[in-house]
Amino acid sequence: MNRKLKEILSTRVYLLVVLVLTFLVVTYVGQRTQVIGSSMEPMLSDGDNLIVDKISYRFQDPQRFDIIVFPFQYEENTYYIKRIIGLPGETVYIDENGQIFINDVLLKESYGKEVILDSGRAYEPITLGIDEYFVMGDNRNNSSDSRDPAVGNIHRDELIGKAWVRIWPLNKIGMIKHQ
Repeated sequence: MNRKLKEILSTRVYLLVVLVLTFLVVTYVGQRTQVIGSSMEPMLSDGDNLIVDKISYRFQDPQRFDIIVFPFQYEENTYYIKRIIGLPGETVYIDENGQIFINDVLLKESYGKEVILDSGRAYEPITLGIDEYFVMGDNRNNSSDSRDPAVGNIHRDELIGKAWVRIWPLNKIGMIKHQ
C-alpha cells in the first residue's frame, strides 16, 4: 500500500509541476495565436498559426517593422496582428499619394502590399505619445489598423508580444521576418 501511495503522490506532484510550468510559459513566455483575415498578406495569411514571444519586450523596446499582437479593445478575445510603423514621440502622416512620412521624412519600406488608398486618421499628422505606437497591416487597403479610430494608437502596455515563429501550415514553418 505504501508503494502505491507513493506512486499516486509522485504522479500528482508531477502533474502539478507540469501544469504550473505550462501556466508560466503561456502567461509570461509564449502564446499561440491564429491569423484571421488577410490584413498581413503577403507576410502572414489567414489560418497561419504563430507563437508570440511575450518576453522580449520586457528587456527591449519594440522596433519599427516588428510584427506585434495586441487585443482589440472593443471585442473580447479578439487579437490583432500588425506591423509597427510609428514609434513613441514620432509624427506619422500619410499623404494623398499613399506615402507614409515619419517626422516629415518619407518612410523607406517594402512591406505594404499596394499603394494606400485611404489615409484614415493619418490624413493629418498624428504625433504619438511617449508610450504609443502606430501600426498597420501589410495589406494596407484591407486592414483595420491605427488609421482607424476604433484601433487608434497602441499603448506599450497593450502589446502582448512579437510574432516569433509560424508553426502552421507545415510548408511555411519558420521564424517570422520583421526587419
